[in-house]
Amino acid sequence: MVATRLNITHHVHWETDLFELIAEGPDSGDRCKLTMAVDQPYRLGRGPQCDMPVPWDRYIARTHCEVSFDGTLLQVNQLPTAHNPVFLEGQASAEFQVPIGGQFVIGDTVFRLHSSRIDPDSSADQPIEEVTFDRQELQRIRFLNADKQIEVLTHLPEVIWGARTDEELNHRLVNLVLAGVVEAEAVAVVQFTDDDQIEVSHWDRRNEAAGGIRPSGRLVSDALKKRRNSVLHIWERQVGRGDTEYTVAGDFDWAFCTPVQEARSKPWGIYVAGQMNPSIQSNGSERSHLEANVKFAELVAEIISSVKRLNTPERRQAGLRQFFAPPILSALGDDLNTELLEPRECDVTVMFCDLRGFSQQAEGAAGDLIGLLNRVSQALGVMTLHILRHGGVTGDFQGDAALGFWGWPIDSDDSTLAACRAALGIRKAFSQTYQQSNHPLANFQMGIGIAHGRAVAGKIGTSEQVKVTVFGPVVNLASRLEGMTSQLRVPIIMDEKTANLVRERMNPSEGRARRLAKVLPFGLETPVLVSELVPPESDCPELTTQHLQQYDQGVDCFIAGDWEKAYQCLHTMPATDRAQDFLTMLIAQQNRVAPSDWDGVVTLANK
Repeated sequence: MVATRLNITHHVHWETDLFELIAEGPDSGDRCKLTMAVDQPYRLGRGPQCDMPVPWDRYIARTHCEVSFDGTLLQVNQLPTAHNPVFLEGQASAEFQVPIGGQFVIGDTVFRLHSSRIDPDSSADQPIEEVTFDRQELQRIRFLNADKQIEVLTHLPEVIWGARTDEELNHRLVNLVLAGVVEAEAVAVVQFTDDDQIEVSHWDRRNEAAGGIRPSGRLVSDALKKRRNSVLHIWERQVGRGDTEYTVAGDFDWAFCTPVQEARSKPWGIYVAGQMNPSIQSNGSERSHLEANVKFAELVAEIISSVKRLNTPERRQAGLRQFFAPPILSALGDDLNTELLEPRECDVTVMFCDLRGFSQQAEGAAGDLIGLLNRVSQALGVMTLHILRHGGVTGDFQGDAALGFWGWPIDSDDSTLAACRAALGIRKAFSQTYQQSNHPLANFQMGIGIAHGRAVAGKIGTSEQVKVTVFGPVVNLASRLEGMTSQLRVPIIMDEKTANLVRERMNPSEGRARRLAKVLPFGLETPVLVSELVPPESDCPELTTQHLQQYDQGVDCFIAGDWEKAYQCLHTMPATDRAQDFLTMLIAQQNRVAPSDWDGVVTLANK
């Protein structure tokens, strides 16, 4: 079959805010929609990577067509990857245009181009009857389908809480209202744009093949802007079906719009439309049914407003709890003073914590990687617990390592000591579980680097999803110090600024410091005098205060070039202390004599 190009000149000007391409397959569940922006290309096909995936039709290629809409016509181009033809008006065509209201076919699927037109100035939009509902009047109205509607309402909080975005909420909300208002033919979520135009965010109708929904601009404007209450319009009450002077669309006799008082930036609401039921019309109770449906929509809107008011701060607080300690959250407040979270330059103390033995265990756990992942997650949980417990911020996770920092968003004179307390807490937790063979953290050790200095700290993201981080040389230094723990054979290493604060201000009953060496980290240009953060003597009795004083003296002698004296001081340490191994090995390799060009700095050859 030879593919041809068709040009159909059927130009109609539509004043519209929403254009949708609707795909319908042979089964009732085979439907999907694509909301189209003007001059934006989209791809449709069977593959999930497409803008409009149509997975049910085996005749459609993974990527079958590219389509774009210019505001009047839909341009359709079949791609070379598609082997089955595209049909327009029964003729196979590789390239063609479809007007609004037109359709084309691929395999067993029909694609229709629909528009939801909103024209607030249309004279045909003038209703025969208009009813505005206030709260007192709604209280007097009785539900006429209470059992069904109460059942539907029980699912509303779940609908709201489960929606990750406003778009997902709109989709769920339309389906819920259609289920609750049995007389409704169509439901839409409508809102005002930033330029004060009305748009349809999402819509659906019971008989989707009947076409799109064109909400009344006059009705939407009255409900959302002018009165801010539910408004009911009846266009055709006793008028014959052929008289369209008072109908917005040929198949809708009535519609109402209910505003939702919720903290979106643009006014929005629920638009419900349908036809008069002849059996209801005959006994004169159609007005009661419509009023009862308005009351149901009002209840839906009120529940949305209440749940969203609770949901927004709680969702934000829940998202922030993984980064901020309770005192910081308290300072931010329920209204989240996000000015405190803005990136700024400040003095911070940064801590890197990394697992030891992870690579070896990963090789041994090749058959149970999920189990290993769970163990690593618990290890990261221990790190996070102590960071938050001591007022820090969890900045990032890098594989099996965690980053915490102090001094932002709230500065404190105790920030550096708080970081040290967190590091000692992490060390103690891992030492207690290391030899417990049945514990998830068995055989896991950790290395921690702590550095203090100037950095830029702040939030990245939006008010709904906040991530925080810290930038600057101090972060790189903390990471390098953590890497040194395996070379210097101690669990926690601090830079000179942190160590001096520990010596000056930390009670020995909490933690102690001992100098290790003056080193030039790999890749850096400035030497660093590094120290170990040692637990209090009550937790580490093998290292007494006298031991630490003797070790400090040995390090001073080592830096000064008196390696014989240094060797003697270091050898007074208990055999279980591994820190001495690093310097004593260097001293022994040089026969306890410092090189002639010795400047007191040990250059590290790797990270």
